[in-house]
Amino acid sequence: MVDSTDKDEINITPNEAESEFSSTKGKVWVDIKKFLWELFDIQSDSDRDATIEAVKKDIPFKGHTAWILIFSIFVASIGLNVSSTAVVIGAMLISPLMGPIVGIGLGVAINDVGMMRRSLINLAVMVFLSVLTAFLYFKLSPLTEETPELLARTYPTILDVLIAIFGGLGLIVAKTKSGTIASVIFGVAIATALMPPLCTVGYGLAVGNASYAGGALYLFSINAVFIALSTFIVSKILRFPMVAYANSKRRKRTSQIATLIAIAVMIPSVWLFIKLLDQQVFETKAKEFVRTIIKYEGAEIVKFTHDYKSKDIDVYLIGRPVPQAKITEWLSKLEETDKMNDVKLRIYQGADQSGEMAARLSGEVKAGILEDLYVKNEKLIQSKEERIRFLEDQIAMMKIKSVPFKQLSEEIQINYDGLESFGFSNKITTNFDKIDTLPVISLLWKSNVPLKQRKANTIKIEKWLKLKMKLDTLLIESP
Repeated sequence: MVDSTDKDEINITPNEAESEFSSTKGKVWVDIKKFLWELFDIQSDSDRDATIEAVKKDIPFKGHTAWILIFSIFVASIGLNVSSTAVVIGAMLISPLMGPIVGIGLGVAINDVGMMRRSLINLAVMVFLSVLTAFLYFKLSPLTEETPELLARTYPTILDVLIAIFGGLGLIVAKTKSGTIASVIFGVAIATALMPPLCTVGYGLAVGNASYAGGALYLFSINAVFIALSTFIVSKILRFPMVAYANSKRRKRTSQIATLIAIAVMIPSVWLFIKLLDQQVFETKAKEFVRTIIKYEGAEIVKFTHDYKSKDIDVYLIGRPVPQAKITEWLSKLEETDKMNDVKLRIYQGADQSGEMAARLSGEVKAGILEDLYVKNEKLIQSKEERIRFLEDQIAMMKIKSVPFKQLSEEIQINYDGLESFGFSNKITTNFDKIDTLPVISLLWKSNVPLKQRKANTIKIEKWLKLKMKLDTLLIESP
């Protein structure tokens, strides 16, 4: 038998069970919030005073820093010149460009006009010295070819903006941590790539290409602005102490200047981000539309171009003519595509012989195809020409070695006692259409041999050598 008092102790009422569940759920939720707070908290382990001192220490640009910058610019320029990614990365690791940029962002955040002024001056000097060093290198270098590494730094994309934003955030967060994370700073230096654009500016100026120089300077400016902006944002989030001024008017004026600078940096940055994002969206949607919609059995796309500024998409087709009804269908689908309703689609076909379309198809497309073929075969052609030149040289050497020179010299000395010296060589000549090898005989007569006799003997020697050596052509040089 079970005691009734035991039954009362075991039974749990529904209200008690619900209350216990709620209590347990509350504890779990508190533990989760605590875990997430500790996971993402950067305030408790931030050393604000040490960070400010470290940033101030990295701003000055003189002595060792100046020489490190010059050497790193040379290394980066060489890497870009030979299209070596590893060399460019090595140069970015030793570059001191990041200091003044972080100093600008932090100076604005804490209202330190002195820090802002020093950072701006040092950054301007760094940029000038970097561009001058790269300009001198590319001006003196015999290698001025446009390499992929150089071309990649001639215009920014939305990806460059995103890299600058998140790279800048990673940099300042690493700097604020007690015991700076050096590996993060090195990684940001590589990712944001501040130095290669400045080298490309120098390259553009050296070769006289203003668009390359302007595009690369644009890319550098974007990286610098967003790194400074990221520094400003994190400094505000971590509540870095504001610089105190004894004079209340000066404090107010400094605060106003810092606010104006922050606004002047943020507004263009946001506008630039939106513009580049819109351009990237347009290019992505244009490629996707052409790839998925522009399809017709028997017709092939040989080329297509898109222009963000004019909102044009030009598609060049060859093969079976596409009927107008199908083209109209494509145009309708383009209007229905999100953010593409104001884009103009133009179709150029091989069968379309109407004025401008025929001219552009026969001109641009054919030129593009021929250009591709030329580029693909250029190396092969050069290789064949080098092999032909090598073989011709070898043939010439073999002919020289096969000539019985000793026997000829003994015979000619017996027959012509007035001859002082006899020589033989092969002369390689070209009329720029073909290369030929011409045997050359050198005769030097003694001074007592009359001119008339020299000429007569030279003619005899020429006929004899042609017969002896089985030659069609022979050049006699006799002073």
